[in-house]
Amino acid sequence: MKGNPNPVLLFSNARVRGGAEEHMLQLLAGLDRRLFQPHLACSPELAEKIRHDLPEDVRLAEVRLEGLADVQGALALARAIRLWKISILHSHMFYSSLFASPVGRICQVPVIIETSHGREVWRTGRIKSKFFIDRVAGHFVDGYIAVSGATARYLIDAKRIPSRKVEVIAPALDLNHYSPDRREPAGLRRKLDFGEKDPILLVVGRLEPQKGHRILIDAMPSVLREFPTARLVCLSEGSLRTDLEDQVAKNGLNASVRFVGYQPDLRDWLALADITVLPSFYEGLPLVAIESMAAGRTIVATAVDGTPEVVLDGKTGLTVPPGDPASLARSICRLLGDPALRHAMAQAGREFVLERYSIKTLLHQTQAFYWRVWEQKNNGRSFVGTTEKSLSVGTPVYRENSRAVEESTDE
Repeated sequence: MKGNPNPVLLFSNARVRGGAEEHMLQLLAGLDRRLFQPHLACSPELAEKIRHDLPEDVRLAEVRLEGLADVQGALALARAIRLWKISILHSHMFYSSLFASPVGRICQVPVIIETSHGREVWRTGRIKSKFFIDRVAGHFVDGYIAVSGATARYLIDAKRIPSRKVEVIAPALDLNHYSPDRREPAGLRRKLDFGEKDPILLVVGRLEPQKGHRILIDAMPSVLREFPTARLVCLSEGSLRTDLEDQVAKNGLNASVRFVGYQPDLRDWLALADITVLPSFYEGLPLVAIESMAAGRTIVATAVDGTPEVVLDGKTGLTVPPGDPASLARSICRLLGDPALRHAMAQAGREFVLERYSIKTLLHQTQAFYWRVWEQKNNGRSFVGTTEKSLSVGTPVYRENSRAVEESTDE
């Protein structure tokens, strides 16, 4: 490409680091520098959590948008857009896009993109549940990326976003950093007061209602009746921690359940686990399922939204209905009692995610989407000297980033 690369600004209003933020980091690291110059605008809280993982060439603006009437936040975002002469504004999640996309349009940003990471179950009430504001805000958005087929259907069917604006591009991680042969850290079992042969269940996700920890804890007595030495480890933090610890105590499960909070390297804990469990009530497309399979761990998950697109029931794992402790316990016990089945599903799962969820695919599809939306907005005029086939993926500029276990809050 001749001329300067197109400045792209990724924006998030989140305050904690989770799956959507990992998605953003992969784009910031891997976008082709011949075509795109990546920038980031995010809240000060998120900036503090991801600053050390940003590529050195990514400029960062700390911006918080508290609402449509937050003039100071809007002006801060507008200053960054104008200072960096942004060509593409790419917000992640509706709540971020709602505030940022109108600012981008006022600043005459040529292309405005929103990535949707799943259903917004907080949308209740006579006004919010009708998605009127989404359709109004949609006039400022030129293209939507959905992280799963289920998310795309949600945008088109529930929000009534024109299907021509929507494309499915699944998130990805550098799965080469996950290995079935990784050993658990020495002394980790002893630190948790677990036996050397105790079967370990691992649940990764913020301690919030969405993630279904209550259901898993309700399932544990049934699991322990069949496998008395089974142990459960809960990673991450959240508003329900005290309530969940009380639930564990009331059910006499203190010897079997551990809450270990935030952990800097998920791979150590996947190495410890025999089975991972994802008992969520809703998901966009769960990164933890992809990570679990890449690490060679079989997963039991609820069949919600985009999860069955990754956890293929009976092939790459087992799925159960949400909110059903009995079904969850039966599937966990089935895998604990059949190591051969567990191994076969783990192997199939790893092959599946390595084929489907590579960073190379994510980057190529995202860059091609930028290109197509740009053409549509600019009367067929492409980036200078560019065709869709030329949007190749070079070597990402990031250093190795082991995903931190801290999920983003609900919108």
